[in-house]
Amino acid sequence: MPAALIIGASRGIGHELARQYRADNWDVIGTARDEAGLARLAALGARTLKLDVNDAGSAAALEAGIATAKLDVAIFCAGIYGPRTQKLELPPDAEFDAVMRTNVLAAMRLAPVAGRALARSKGKLAVISSRMASMGQRAAPSGWLYRASKAALNSVLKDMSLVLGPDGVTCVTFHPGWVRTDMGGAGADLDVATSVAGIRKALAALQPAQNGSFLNYDGSEIPW
Repeated sequence: MPAALIIGASRGIGHELARQYRADNWDVIGTARDEAGLARLAALGARTLKLDVNDAGSAAALEAGIATAKLDVAIFCAGIYGPRTQKLELPPDAEFDAVMRTNVLAAMRLAPVAGRALARSKGKLAVISSRMASMGQRAAPSGWLYRASKAALNSVLKDMSLVLGPDGVTCVTFHPGWVRTDMGGAGADLDVATSVAGIRKALAALQPAQNGSFLNYDGSEIPW
């Protein structure tokens, strides 16, 4: 049975990834911060791991939770948007810290741990980023803290691809589309099931030569 680790799986894209992988009879390990989120994952038949990605001890907790696992896929979904600025509005220090810790530092802590389990089966590591991080496609400054955090996350992923690629782990960053989740809002283009189905299809077709790529949910490349 193939195995997937979904970090940040209590709701939104992460929860739908867990649901779809379980529907295809994958062994799913899903993480959540609270009991309600863990219960939603357990109802899908997923194995659960209580994990706060912003806790300094989260890497050790994840290491213990997947110590013997041979992962085929690991997807880092945890993320927050932060202040919804339209221009160059300086974010308060506390909001800057919260966004950068959740969107960047947490991945730096946890993705290397997942990478070691992925190396056992030459698996695939993905982080959920955003097209808003793209320099080449940028045409507006809205949400500039979120954009900065996702650009930093892309940089982290690129470095992981250089380290983990030689171990057989293929690392990519995904723009999930503008998705109707709590973050994306009711007016977004895509329902979450369509976005996730595309991500899963793109991951399944992923080749080692694509290691370090920035991809749209449909598998097409996005300029850095």
